[in-house]
Amino acid sequence: MARVVIFSGAGISAESGLSTFRDTDGLWEKYRIEEICQAGCLSWNRENTLTFYDARREQLSSVTPNAAHYALSQLQEKYPNNIAIITQNVDDLFERAGCKDVLHLHGFLPRLRCEQCGATHLIGYTKQERTFTCKECGGSFRPDIVFFGEPAPMYEHLYEAMEECQFLVIIGSSGNVVAMDHFALHVKVSILNNLEPSDAINERVYTKVLHQKATEAVDEIVEDIERFMQG
Repeated sequence: MARVVIFSGAGISAESGLSTFRDTDGLWEKYRIEEICQAGCLSWNRENTLTFYDARREQLSSVTPNAAHYALSQLQEKYPNNIAIITQNVDDLFERAGCKDVLHLHGFLPRLRCEQCGATHLIGYTKQERTFTCKECGGSFRPDIVFFGEPAPMYEHLYEAMEECQFLVIIGSSGNVVAMDHFALHVKVSILNNLEPSDAINERVYTKVLHQKATEAVDEIVEDIERFMQG
């Protein structure tokens, strides 16, 4: 298992131009979250939900990875067995920057999932064809996204990764969805990088706190990891 875990949230993708939950003028502002991202919404609000994720894929096609994604990709290429990238984000910016084996805790936007058998199908940035059915079982497809109130099976892999983690980096996460403070208490080194403090995070438990954009902080983060790996 990797000695270094890089855990990211919406802040790293926001610098590429992707809307976040908390944007006041972004894509999410036009919708009520409980109507398009809540367990059961596909049953009673299916078309609006699918239209929303069509729009998110379209937006994703118009942005590119930023300097933070590329810097972390280069670091992982140098230490392929020791750098694990875990993200709350559903975009593919890490993959497009060259990162490998990215663990997406909340799903993956360019992919659909069969509602019956769980088979997945990559559609990239295109709209979901409403009549498209699963070749395995004939079931209907849905966005491969974990809605609020649904099980998140990838969390088990997060816990497994943290068992071996010695150096934890958190980038662009408010701590409101996934609390990482308790993990920071049990690693040798921990770095928190957010634009500003969050009420959901106890910054005192981290070795270093960087209140900067991810693209501004990433060089220092990489340098610290390099020293740790070589020490």
